[in-house]
Amino acid sequence: MDGVDKLQIEDELLLPHDINPKSSGFKVPFSTKFKQWFANNRWKCLIGAILLVTACIVIPVAIKKSKEGPKQELSYQCSELGVQAIQLATSQLTGAYGRLTQMCTQFGNRLSGSQSLENAITWLQGQMIKDGFENVQTQQVSVTNWKRGNEWASMQAPYFKKMNILGLGGSISTNGTNVTLADGSITGQVVVVSNFTQLDEIGPSGIVNGKIVLFNAVFVNYSSTVAYRVGGAVAAAQYGAIAALVRSVTPYSLGTPHTGGMHYQQGVTQIPTAAVTLEDADLIQGLVDMGENVTVNLYMEAQTLPNAISRNVMGEITGSEYPDQVVVIGGHIDSWDVGQGAVDDGGGVMVAYETLVLLKALGIQPKRTIRMVAWTNEENGAAGSVQYQKEFGAQTFFSIETDNGVTTPQGMTVSGLADSDLEDLQSIANTVIIPYLGGPYNIFIGETGTDNEPLLANAPGGNFAVDMSQYFWFHHSEGDALNKINQTQLDQCVGVMAALSVCIANYNTPLTLVSTSSS
Repeated sequence: MDGVDKLQIEDELLLPHDINPKSSGFKVPFSTKFKQWFANNRWKCLIGAILLVTACIVIPVAIKKSKEGPKQELSYQCSELGVQAIQLATSQLTGAYGRLTQMCTQFGNRLSGSQSLENAITWLQGQMIKDGFENVQTQQVSVTNWKRGNEWASMQAPYFKKMNILGLGGSISTNGTNVTLADGSITGQVVVVSNFTQLDEIGPSGIVNGKIVLFNAVFVNYSSTVAYRVGGAVAAAQYGAIAALVRSVTPYSLGTPHTGGMHYQQGVTQIPTAAVTLEDADLIQGLVDMGENVTVNLYMEAQTLPNAISRNVMGEITGSEYPDQVVVIGGHIDSWDVGQGAVDDGGGVMVAYETLVLLKALGIQPKRTIRMVAWTNEENGAAGSVQYQKEFGAQTFFSIETDNGVTTPQGMTVSGLADSDLEDLQSIANTVIIPYLGGPYNIFIGETGTDNEPLLANAPGGNFAVDMSQYFWFHHSEGDALNKINQTQLDQCVGVMAALSVCIANYNTPLTLVSTSSS
């Protein structure tokens, strides 16, 4: 038997008798025929099944979409107008840097209660009128009137060394205390602590009484480290300290102290307090660690006078359809009394100012009013934004504060905004902003800034987010000057602010305000 016949017999034997096609008297069942057909056409079957499932899903969705009609545009002409604004700001030099240069050079730093601040406000109001802003006005505000006066400090033992200090805003002077020397200064041994917990551990023993406490708290982040600047004097005074020194709230130093606000507490003795450089804080720490007794002499003339009158200043482009609904953009025109107040927050003021100039140059009239506000008194009281809220807060549709510097734009932190509106804003950013920045621009829930805080009672708001990697190097110090401003990055901020402002002002639906009480 040849091989072919052998295979034929084996094939017949292997198959069940009732489906053997070679056996006479039997028909091949349909199931067998189908299996054989499927084996030969399985790929065609798979493709057909995929097409059938896809059709079952896509066709009903398409029918539903056709019944709903086209999705409503989020913001009228947002893509067109927003892109125009960014392109103009980034392709040509805006006037932001030149105007910032003029303000910082002509008027210098601008502490609440100072004539330099009021001169700058008057000048900015004149600029607004000259540039054709609408409804230009100022709003009177009663503000804190703290004066630094002369101040100095030196290490007296174990050897003499001059120290670079800045009294903290709100501090009292060294004159008039029960340990004041004839020259108005005080001298005391220094006790070094790294945190409040360490102070509480040693305070009850009496070791702090009659001494100067140095809080040598290394910068972790601003929100946590600033607690020693704000509350160090009260904490030290509760254990009988005669003064409090605070390591400057900064991660980097070239021998520059950083000032900022502090607070006293009713019922606790007020003691003078000042910021020292990172270098001096570490030096004193090192000497104490070596067992040396460190003595410091401190002289401060600081005083708080009766409140002064300052002003918010504002101008706008009036909305074409909803003029009483206002998109508020701004920064604070006041600064501390050191440096030039260029980074904090002259740059923020000029971003808002130049946004209106840019939109006017493009002939854009938004649906809602876009109002630029330069707040007063943000640094040591925030009375400007509180007063604005009382008079104009009910008009607010959305507010954007710029007070983190004017470096590369990275996004916006928002508060009081519903999730759906947050997603819509991110969609606008993805379409309008990101393609022209060449980097990410993320909008997410977060802090909205000191001057925005009062406005959240009426409407959601946002805080302009930028690259802050070097912001606290210069914050509240003599280093806050024009040479820290990058003109290209400043113009990017103007373009992004202009795009955001017009897109939000042209929203086709109201924004949903959600509670921020838990934040």
